[in-house]
Amino acid sequence: MKKINLALLSGGISSEREVSLNSGNQVYEALDKEKYNITRLDPKTDLPRLVAEADHIDAALIILHGPYGEDGTIQGLLELLDIPYQGSGVIGSSIAMNKLATKQLFENAGLPTPPYLVMDCGDTIDPTDIVERLGLPIVIKPVEAGSSVGMSIVKKESTIVEAAHKAFEHGDTALVEAYIKGTELTAGVVGNKNLEAFPLIEIIPNEAHEFFDYEAKYTPGVTQEICPARVDPLLTEKAKTYAKMAHRALFCEGYSRTDMILSKGEIYLLETNTIPGMTATSLLPQAAEAAGLSFTQLLDRLIELGMERHKNRK
Repeated sequence: MKKINLALLSGGISSEREVSLNSGNQVYEALDKEKYNITRLDPKTDLPRLVAEADHIDAALIILHGPYGEDGTIQGLLELLDIPYQGSGVIGSSIAMNKLATKQLFENAGLPTPPYLVMDCGDTIDPTDIVERLGLPIVIKPVEAGSSVGMSIVKKESTIVEAAHKAFEHGDTALVEAYIKGTELTAGVVGNKNLEAFPLIEIIPNEAHEFFDYEAKYTPGVTQEICPARVDPLLTEKAKTYAKMAHRALFCEGYSRTDMILSKGEIYLLETNTIPGMTATSLLPQAAEAAGLSFTQLLDRLIELGMERHKNRK
C-alpha cells in the first residue's frame, strides 16, 4: 500500500505554542511509520514550505492550539491549498474558538449553559452590577483562548477588575460566567455524518487547583481522570447526547470534545474543543483507549475522516 504523505503541523504562534510542540512530538512518535511519510512543519517558520510543497502533501494533521491554529486560520490556508486535514473546517473551528458564539449557539440549540455576560476592553467595569446579576463566585475568561489561559474564579467583588484585566491580556473581549460548583466532565465524539461518543471522563484536579487550569491540564499527576466517569447511566447518556448536539450546533466536523459540569443532577455545557490536546495527559486519547482505540488507531481514524470529508466534497 502506498504511504500517505502527511504534514504534521505543530508549534505556531499562540500562547499555547509549547503545548502544541509537546503534543506534536508525542503524535509523531505514535504515528504508524509504515503508513505515513511524515513531514513536520511549524507554522511559525514553515508556512512558505507548506505552500511550496502542497502538491506533494496527501493530508495534514493539525496539532495546534489557540489563535492561528484552532480558530479556522490554518484550516482556511489548507482549504486554499486543497490539502485534506482532520477535524473541523473554517466555520466550525472559528465558532468553537469563540466562547461567546459557542454559548449563543448552545442556547439556540436548547443546550444548558451557565448564565453569563460580556465585557469589552475599554468598558467601565461595574463589579457591583456584575455581582447583582450573576452572584458570586463567577468565572472570568477571555472569549478567544484555550487551555484555561487568562481564566480566573472570582470569589470577592473587590477582585473582579483585576481578573478582567488578566482576561484582557489575551483579547479584547471577556466572558463573565456564573460559577457552577459540581463534577467536571468531558465527552469526546468522533465521526463525520455518523457520530460516535466516547466514554465520559470525570476530571478531579488536586486540592491545589480549584479548576482544571493550565497547570492541572499539562502536569502529569496533578489531576485525577476517571474513565468511564462515575456517573449514573441515564446522566452518562444525556452527557453523550449533549456532546453530539454541541458538535452539530457549532458546525464541528471529524471530532470534538465538550467540557461540562454536573451539578445537582443537571448538566451544564461550558465549551467545545475542536483540536483537543494530544499529550500523555490528554483526555481524548484516554477516552478513545477506553473505547478500544489506541493512540495510533485514533490518529489513523482522524486522518481517514479528514480525507473522506475532502473526497466527498470533491
